[in-house]
Amino acid sequence: MSKIFSLSEAGSIAIHSMVLIARAENGMNVLKISERTGSSRHHVAKVLQRLTKDDFLYSNRGPHGGFKLKKPPEQISLLEIYEAIEGKIVVSECPMESPICPFDKCIFGNIITEMTQRFKDFLADSKLVDFLHGY
Repeated sequence: MSKIFSLSEAGSIAIHSMVLIARAENGMNVLKISERTGSSRHHVAKVLQRLTKDDFLYSNRGPHGGFKLKKPPEQISLLEIYEAIEGKIVVSECPMESPICPFDKCIFGNIITEMTQRFKDFLADSKLVDFLHGY
């Protein structure tokens, strides 16, 4: 089955993990996150290490260890999390990134540009605090 839009597993783990950690009063460990997201512990650990390195999380080792947010959930957007894992979202005119187009105007119109911009705007406008209740 073909998909127009696909979110990488790492991007999904990052966003879902950050929401779970924001909801947990005393932080959350890799095992609990991997169970809740259905992802491998190894992949969750790798993503959370990256988010720790990028100053989103505190990491504590040991039996009572886990991860906690470094900033309040009101101050962290989904865009910041996504771009920490995937890199900057670039909104471009050409979906093929081609410097030369064989047509006078793009046969895709501007739908790709619009979809990318809407996704980026959604992530930028969504803060962790928006997902603490009711999801």
